[in-house]
Amino acid sequence: MKILFVCLGNICRSPAAEGIFAQKAQNAGLHVEVDSAGTSAWHEGEKADHRMRQTAKARGYELTSLARPVRSSDFDNFDYLIAMDDQNYDDLRQKAADNLQMDKVLRMSDFFTRKDIDHVPDPYYGGSKGFDLVVDLLEEASENLINFIKKQ
Repeated sequence: MKILFVCLGNICRSPAAEGIFAQKAQNAGLHVEVDSAGTSAWHEGEKADHRMRQTAKARGYELTSLARPVRSSDFDNFDYLIAMDDQNYDDLRQKAADNLQMDKVLRMSDFFTRKDIDHVPDPYYGGSKGFDLVVDLLEEASENLINFIKKQ
């Protein structure tokens, strides 16, 4: 199983999703390959935002990926492309070459238990509470995504 997590710039939400999911999957004995990318190339080659890395590290996660844009080959190379918000979801579906590729695109919020929020908000312009919320949401969604994969 190969999963690509996608946000806008690939410096906050998607690298956090990659790191959190990878560790939780390993702890659950699930063998998956994970990566992250952005719908834009603005930060290509950069590490995750230092605030996101710091928040994740405080919870025991290491974020080591470098930002990159989504490539058309990602639709062939990954089983699922998981978007952090509706704009990312729409952007991915527009990049898909056919219905088969479109069916690979999911929302991270599809795996939320709580119903008071419908996306992973971008914490870039906010304070530390935004980064904490992102980690909270990604931890919960990752556990539910692992259960979803195990049922496949």
